Amino acid sequence: MTCKILAIGNSFSEDATHYLHGIAKAGGVRTKVVNLMIGGCSLETHYKHMNNDARAYGLQFNGQDTGFHVSICEALQSDSWDYVTLQQASHLSINYDTFTPYLKRLSDYVALHAPKAKRVLHQTWAYKNDSHRLCTELGYTNHDEMFADVKFSYEEAADEVGFQQVIPSGKLVQEMVAAGIAPIYRDDFHLSLGLGRYAAAALWYACLMDGDLADNDFCGFDEKVEGVVLGEVKRVIKYIIKGC
Repeated sequence: MTCKILAIGNSFSEDATHYLHGIAKAGGVRTKVVNLMIGGCSLETHYKHMNNDARAYGLQFNGQDTGFHVSICEALQSDSWDYVTLQQASHLSINYDTFTPYLKRLSDYVALHAPKAKRVLHQTWAYKNDSHRLCTELGYTNHDEMFADVKFSYEEAADEVGFQQVIPSGKLVQEMVAAGIAPIYRDDFHLSLGLGRYAAAALWYACLMDGDLADNDFCGFDEKVEGVVLGEVKRVIKYIIKGC
């Protein structure tokens, strides 16, 4: 059996799915991971593209760009998906009002065209402490303040729309920051190409496939990650999963 995952997202789902296929393969799990990519794409924009059946999305397959462009409908109907994920753009995730009515309508559209899929909400994360985007653009003092608003939005969205599962990537980043695990970011808000992306994908693996990370020996990183740091990330993910 192959676990089939479709993310309707942006660069944050790109970060989170980049290593997912490789981590699952190292754990003996077959996967098909597709990310529909438009950088910074909001729920409102997804909704507009949905209505227009626009082939606006770069198709990323198992963490790699394919060069193909597809519509949401084409992607949904292209396979029998086990999971379809949705998320808000990170800078809008602080305000629940930006989720409505778009998230519900997108979720209903997914249910129509991929009725067997479990609809999952992917929680985004707060920006890097002391960064320009966090402090100047959004007006926060620290990333804890931003995450409090993000957490509220996703909890409201999950309750209001009735999502079957939430992947707590934002909480993961908070716990990693608190534990002093670094480097998490590669800029003000995207995850680092090694450790950060690994952590997010490992969380998806644990959440969606009940994957055991203890003996997972994935090592196909785009930048070096120390083994001791991987152990710390696995410990944090185990703690988060227990609390879900």
